[in-house]
Amino acid sequence: MNSEMMAFWWRFGPAILAASALLSALLIWALGPLLKCYAMARPNARSSHKVPTPQGGGVAVVATVLVVSYVVFFFWPAGEAPMLRFPIISSAVVLIAGVGVMADIHPENVALRLLLQTLAVTAVTFVLPPETRVLPILPLPVERIGLVVGGLWFVNLVNFMDGLDWMTAAEVVPIAAALAVIGLFGPLPPAAIIVSLALCGAMIGFGYFNRPVAKLFLGDVGSLPIGLLLGWLLVLLAGNGGRVAAVLLPLYYLADSTITLVHRARNGETIWRAHRSHFYQRATDRGFTVIDVVMRVFAVNVALAALAISTVMVRSRITDIAALSIGAVLVAGLLCALSRGRSTR
Repeated sequence: MNSEMMAFWWRFGPAILAASALLSALLIWALGPLLKCYAMARPNARSSHKVPTPQGGGVAVVATVLVVSYVVFFFWPAGEAPMLRFPIISSAVVLIAGVGVMADIHPENVALRLLLQTLAVTAVTFVLPPETRVLPILPLPVERIGLVVGGLWFVNLVNFMDGLDWMTAAEVVPIAAALAVIGLFGPLPPAAIIVSLALCGAMIGFGYFNRPVAKLFLGDVGSLPIGLLLGWLLVLLAGNGGRVAAVLLPLYYLADSTITLVHRARNGETIWRAHRSHFYQRATDRGFTVIDVVMRVFAVNVALAALAISTVMVRSRITDIAALSIGAVLVAGLLCALSRGRSTR
């Protein structure tokens, strides 16, 4: 464990979390009247809400992450927290947030959105350190192309899963908190730990307004850049010796989205159209309340985070296999429970 980073974490970590949560909440409060006028989400085939609700809270979340991160970088001693070309990362985040605005206003313009998403993910992939290798068995160009494709998938699956009050918070908060802890053991550089803490705090601030029944949604302007930031952090983790942890942390999202979209594709459905086929959505149609679903998802994600941290603390093949096995069982059990719904007996 890095003693200097541990000292930093305990000294400044709570302050970064608190400042991010407060700034996110204040920005949401300030933007509230504007969002109510120009960014209302009308119920559609995908929606779990019944009445028009403001969306666009992701603007506050993303702005908070970037502002807090840059402020901490500014005061960090020179040379001690490499920014990993964060200006390019943040530019890609802003670009994909713009794509989210486009998606919220003109959801039918799929081709242009996909092109801009590809540019943003490619930029983030391009600036990864050369020594960050997720699959070193592959030639570097082939691996990087694979990361672009995987990054596009991950960004969109985070967006697909943002269909229930508190759902994204139940996913992002445990992952971001775990990444900040994992960084203390070496797989993540200081800059990534700072961004993780800022993201965790910003989502906590947003969570107050998104609690069931939500008064505000993230919108694509929030879910897409959050997916890009999480994807970047997970690639850094995987490329620095934390491959198993990088798989465990988003395992529920990966399983729910992948199984759902494969099923839709096999049925000949248009996979990018709004729908209510995800396991968590079907659960609310089968007797579960929103709180029932998100609490179960949150509990499994906390368990996955603990398993991921254990693979970094105790580096061994046995630990990796055991953690992956337990994680797979937990996620499979959750998916089965959501699929069955609540018994009416």
